[in-house]
Amino acid sequence: MRLSKKERHELILSEIRTSAAIRISRLATRIGVAGETIRRDLIELGEAGLLNRTYGGATISLVTSEPTILERGLTLVEERARIGHGAADLVENGQVVMIDGGSTTYEVSRNLVQFGRDLTIITNSIGIASIAGSNPTFCVIMCPGVYDHREAGVSGPDTVDYIGAYNADITIIGASGVTADGPSDLINGSVAVKRAMMDQARATILVATHDKFGRASPQRICKLSEVAHVVTDSEPPPGFREAVKRSGGSLHVFDAS
Repeated sequence: MRLSKKERHELILSEIRTSAAIRISRLATRIGVAGETIRRDLIELGEAGLLNRTYGGATISLVTSEPTILERGLTLVEERARIGHGAADLVENGQVVMIDGGSTTYEVSRNLVQFGRDLTIITNSIGIASIAGSNPTFCVIMCPGVYDHREAGVSGPDTVDYIGAYNADITIIGASGVTADGPSDLINGSVAVKRAMMDQARATILVATHDKFGRASPQRICKLSEVAHVVTDSEPPPGFREAVKRSGGSLHVFDAS
């Protein structure tokens, strides 16, 4: 059966998310179309910012900029809400939870408050501290550090050192990009905070909307094997579920169905 342009684009993106790089000749053979058709597809996908064209093929589009946390919070609202509810359900009563700043981690915090569990919340995010503080049964600890107005949170050496004084049951982080190699992020200070939180916790939960998969940011956060749970809103690209399973983690998909 001949694929439509939309179906070809989806297949191309699935291929590149799985292998990080693709060749025109290989895609043309697999899809059963001329190489020129694939070249036109890659041009369109490249102009949309979904991949980087190379000589004879394409690679994953490297994410180099990101909207502010306020702007991100206005997009994928329902998807983040589903992720937030699903991730919050993984947290048990009485646990100590470190939560990294982010628009999706904020939704996790909002759901934790609604669940009404007795928790200790340690965060570098003013928004998360504020929403968590609305639950009188929570003990909320706000990290010190240098304030970043774009992220509405703090980072820096003081933040990392402060985190090192605590032990946690769970760390919940977000990411700018997620591939089979692991999650990545744009901001050096943010990556250092995430890593510090992970070092102090027994398990890590990664929360990411579907648009983050197949994207790679300059700063790698960790290997996929260092994440116990990946929580998202729709089935990730082919091969990622198997990669999570091989790494010993669990994938949780909370779609609209």
